[in-house]
Amino acid sequence: MESIQTLLEQASQATTAVKLLSDGEKQALLKALAAKLRANSEAIIIENKKDLDRMPDTDPKKDRLLLNAARIEDLAKSVEDIVALPDPTNQLLSEKTLANGLLVRKITVPLGVVGVIYESRPNVTVDVAALCIRSGNVCLLRGGTDAFYTNSVLVSLIQDVLASFDLDINIVQLLPADRKFMPELLTATKYVDILIPRGSQQLIDYVREHASVPVIETGAGVCHTYVEQTADLDSAANIVTNAKVSRPSVCNSLDTVLADRAVVAPLLKLLAPKLEAYHVEIFADPEAYKILKDLKYPYLQQAVEADFGREFLDFKCSVKTVENLDEALKHIRKFSSKHSEAIVSQNDELCERFLNEVDAAAVFTNASTRFTDGGVFGLGAEIGISTQKLHARGPFALEKLVTEKWIVRGQGQTR
Repeated sequence: MESIQTLLEQASQATTAVKLLSDGEKQALLKALAAKLRANSEAIIIENKKDLDRMPDTDPKKDRLLLNAARIEDLAKSVEDIVALPDPTNQLLSEKTLANGLLVRKITVPLGVVGVIYESRPNVTVDVAALCIRSGNVCLLRGGTDAFYTNSVLVSLIQDVLASFDLDINIVQLLPADRKFMPELLTATKYVDILIPRGSQQLIDYVREHASVPVIETGAGVCHTYVEQTADLDSAANIVTNAKVSRPSVCNSLDTVLADRAVVAPLLKLLAPKLEAYHVEIFADPEAYKILKDLKYPYLQQAVEADFGREFLDFKCSVKTVENLDEALKHIRKFSSKHSEAIVSQNDELCERFLNEVDAAAVFTNASTRFTDGGVFGLGAEIGISTQKLHARGPFALEKLVTEKWIVRGQGQTR
């Protein structure tokens, strides 16, 4: 294949078929997709193993690539959750009759063709397809080579369901993973309405810098948890551990612990055995380094500047000692990617300051940053976590896969 021009044209043409589907038809289609995933779980696992076998066990992305029976069931349930959500299209946003008699209405309509560029996350294939169908959009999926076999079987199953409903299978397409086609996709302003990169900061930066198609960033997550001196330290240690080790390869996992000087020693004494159990490598500032060295923490490095503002996506984190909330806020302003930030404190006034002053898509008090997730927030599933401020911010899901359209009805008025 020398060009993806034909695929882009097919996607544009398919917009008519999907946006004409009724609410009930979209629900029926997605219910059939959930059943299809369950019925083909074994076939999906076989194809997924081909991808897993090509990736070394030491690669932290391997966990994100893995699909087993439980995760496939979760995918099917996620699709059913999307079915249960209200149709975001054709919602009346405003209506008024002007003095000249014109009836002016504003409604929600699908975006059109949504291109999603992502890496090593086959669950994104199903989530994006289901969200786009539910919102009346066409989707172009450009997954990474790491998940080639898994993405191929998933899109084949989705297209089988579309065909069984006598619909254009190009409503969902898998684009070639070859990088030579990327410039053509990024500049396809005639055919693609929006691009959404989901992956590493390098991928996001590349798409932003080279795209002429409008881009919604689902940004990298450099996530901090600040432990303030009034915190319940047992609770703080549990929150930090959960945020780091439950799924270290995802964007809402913790990267940096900030701790007040008054409590850094007792906090690290509680935290060290919990993180050691998962072989978490800690990059510590001088003060925290001395404490952890005295505790004989085995996976310890002296932090350098580059270890702050770094998205580890692995069993690694940095630790920074601060004097107070003001110093913590200053650090977060400098190094945050504006994804998810948390404070652990029993001082209500300082918690409110943190919530109000931290500029991030999701801000937490006394809870793990791992909760930043479309499904957890009741959105069914997500395209990703947007860290920008235009159109969508935070979990970018069904409700944001629409735009606005003005409908004006007249009786011969002229201006």
